[in-house]
Amino acid sequence: MAARRILEVPIEGMDCRECTLHVRRALAELAGVKSVEVFLSSQKAVLEVDPELVDLPAIRRAVEQAGYRVPEGVDSQEPSSRLDATSFVRSIFTLLGMVFGAVLFIVVVGEWLGLLAAVTERIPWPAGFAIVLLGGYPVFWKVLRAALRGQILAHTLMSVGALAAVAVGEWAAAAVVVFFMHVGEYVEKFTAERARRAVKELTSLAPQVARVLYEGTEKEVPISEVSVGDTVIVRPGEKIPVDGEVTGGHATVDQSAITGESMPVEVGPGAKVFAATLVRLGSLQIRTTRVGQDTTFGRVIKMVEEAEAHRAEVQRIADKFSAYYLPVVAGISFLTFLIRRDPLAAAAVLVVACSCSFALATPIAMLASIGASARRGILIKGGRYLESLVRADTLLVDKTGTLTLGRPEITEIVRVNASSEDEVLALAASAERYSEHPLAEAVRRAARARKLPLLDPETFESFPGFGVRARVDGHVITVGSRRMVAPSSFLLKGEPPTTSSPPVEGQKDGGEDERADFAGAPVTRIVESLESQGKTLLYVTRDGELIGILAAADTIRPEVPRAIEAIRELGLRHIELLTGDNERVAASIANSLGVRFRGNLLPEDKIAIVKEYQAKGQTVVMIGDGINDAPALSQADVGIAMGGGTDVAIEAAPIVLMRDDWTLVPEVFQIARRTMRVVGMNIAFTAVYNMLGLSLAAFGYLPLVFAAAAQSIPDIGILLNSSRLLRYRWGKRGPSS
Repeated sequence: MAARRILEVPIEGMDCRECTLHVRRALAELAGVKSVEVFLSSQKAVLEVDPELVDLPAIRRAVEQAGYRVPEGVDSQEPSSRLDATSFVRSIFTLLGMVFGAVLFIVVVGEWLGLLAAVTERIPWPAGFAIVLLGGYPVFWKVLRAALRGQILAHTLMSVGALAAVAVGEWAAAAVVVFFMHVGEYVEKFTAERARRAVKELTSLAPQVARVLYEGTEKEVPISEVSVGDTVIVRPGEKIPVDGEVTGGHATVDQSAITGESMPVEVGPGAKVFAATLVRLGSLQIRTTRVGQDTTFGRVIKMVEEAEAHRAEVQRIADKFSAYYLPVVAGISFLTFLIRRDPLAAAAVLVVACSCSFALATPIAMLASIGASARRGILIKGGRYLESLVRADTLLVDKTGTLTLGRPEITEIVRVNASSEDEVLALAASAERYSEHPLAEAVRRAARARKLPLLDPETFESFPGFGVRARVDGHVITVGSRRMVAPSSFLLKGEPPTTSSPPVEGQKDGGEDERADFAGAPVTRIVESLESQGKTLLYVTRDGELIGILAAADTIRPEVPRAIEAIRELGLRHIELLTGDNERVAASIANSLGVRFRGNLLPEDKIAIVKEYQAKGQTVVMIGDGINDAPALSQADVGIAMGGGTDVAIEAAPIVLMRDDWTLVPEVFQIARRTMRVVGMNIAFTAVYNMLGLSLAAFGYLPLVFAAAAQSIPDIGILLNSSRLLRYRWGKRGPSS
C-alpha cells in the first residue's frame, strides 16, 4: 500500500465559496492526491497525498494555475515576511485602477448630469482604453486564465461588460466599472474576513512559547520544541501552553477559552489543565501530555476550521444555483442586445449581476455562527448539523453522566435508633473514611456538606460487595448492604424513624425538595418506598443495632428540568430517556422530568432505537456522554456529546459541549434556528435584489455606471445581516443581538 501524507497548504486570494471550488478542482486533478478540502475560514487546503507522486511545487503550480497563490516560505513552515514581485506589481495595478476609477467616477457622474461632457471628450479613446486595461489588469488576467480552463468567475461578466463598454467608445464608463470591480473584491474579502474573525480570535489565544524545566533550570522555548513528558512552568497572568497534569502548585485558572465557562476553577496536583487557559492566581508545574494541534484547544481550532467541509443542504443548493446563474445572466444580456439594440444596456445586465452574493449567503452566516459558538464552548462541526437541528422532532437522551451528575449522592437519611441524622451520617462517614468505593465518597461528601467532624477509625475492614466494618470511638460500626446487618436490626427500638435530605454540594439552601417525607413511617415501608425509586440503601449499625439508613442515587443535574422545559417551548415535544439502568431507576428519573423512558439497554439497543425513529421519517437528536453512547451519537441525525472535552466526545459527535451544562442544549437549538433564519434572509435578499437589478438594467433604467456600483451592495447586506450572529447573546428570554 502506498504511503500517504497529510499536507496543510496556505492559499492566498480566496474570498468566496466559488474560489474554494476552483482551488479544490485544480488540486483534485493532480495525480497522487487522494482527497482534498479547501477552507475559506482558514485560507488553506488540507490534502491527503501520495508523497511519491505529488509534492509542494506541484501543488503550488496547480493553485497558481487556478488563479490563486501559495505564499513563499511554506516549504519551511514559516510565513513569508517579504512581498514578492508579482504581489507588488498586482498591488500597484490595483491602486492605479482605483485611483483612476475614483476620479473618473466623479467625471462620469458629472457627465450623466450634463455638467462635464467636455472633460471626457478631450481624452482620446486610446488613452482611455489604456486606463481601463491598466486598472483592470489584475482582474482581467484572472478572468482570462480561468476562461482558458473553461471556468467562469464572479467577475467574468463584469469584465465582459467593461470591455463591451470600451468597444462602443464608452471608455470612461468602463473605467468606472473597473473601479467597482476592485471595490467589489475588497468588499467580498472584508465580508469573508469578518466571518473568519471568530476563528482568528480563537487561534490568537494559543501561546507561542513555553517555560520548560530542564534539569532544574527554566528555559523559554518555542511551543514547537516542547515534548510530551516535559515539565512546564506557568506563572500568574500567563496562559498554559500545553495540555497536561498539574504536578506542583495551586492556581485559579480561567478555562473560558476551552469550556466557555466564565467562572474560574481551582486546580492543584493531579488536576488536568488545558492549553490556552489563563492562570489568574498562583503558579503551576505541569507535566505535558499533549502539545500543539494535539491539545484540546488545537483540536477545537481544527474542527471549527474544517466545519466548512460539512455543508448544509441549502448551501449545496446555493452552490449549484451559482453555477447556472452566470450562463442565465449571459443569456439575458444577449436577449437585451437583440431586442433593444443597446450595447450599454446589455453590458449593464452583465455588470449588475452579483453571483458571488449567492455563494456567500450561506457560508458567511455559518462561519460566523460556528465561530461565535466555539467561543461559548459549543463546537459545531458543520452547517448541515445546524440545518438538521432546525428539522429535529425527536430527542433521545442518555442518563448517567448526561442527565445526571454521574456520581452517587446521599439523598435521604433515615434515623432509626440514633439521636439525630447528623449522628448517623457522622458515624457512617467516619467508618467509610478510608474506603475508595464511590458510595463511600458520597457519604463523606454529604458529611462535608453538613460540616460534620469525622473520627479516625481504630480498625477498618472492607468486604467487597457487602460494605465496611470499622471501630469508631470504641463502637463497631458497619455500613453496607442489607446482607451486612443482622435481621434483628430491623426491630424498631425507641422513637419512630425519621428522614431528612442532606444538602448536596452546589445545591442552594432553601430550595424546593420534592422527595417524600418518611417521618413516623415503619422501617419496612421506608425501605420499600426508597427501593421503589431505584435508590441504593446503606444500612448503618452500631454494635449490631440498626441506627439509620442512607439512601444514595445518581441525582439529576440541577439545571436539567429548566433546560427540558426550554426545549419543549422550542417545539420539540418527543423526548425520551435511554439508559442501561433498570426500569425502576429509569422510571424514577423520567417521571420527575415528564419524559418517556426505556431501560436495561445495551449500546446496540440505543442504535436500534435511533434507527427505529429514523425509519418513521423523524429527525433524531441524540445527547450522550460521548463514551458508551458513541455509536448512537454517530447514528443519529445530530449527536450532541456532553463530554467535557474528552477525546471520545470530540470525535464521536458532530456537536460537542465543552462543559457539562444543560443550559447549553436549548441554546444549541436556538443557535441553529437563528442561523438558518439569517441564511434564509441572505438568500431572499440576494434573489430579490438581483432580480430587480437585472430587470432595471435590461429595460435601460440602470445606467452602466450605477450598475457597477449596485453590484457590491448585496455583499454588504450579507455581511451586516450575518454579523448579528457574531454578537449572539443568550439570556433569560433567549438569544438577542
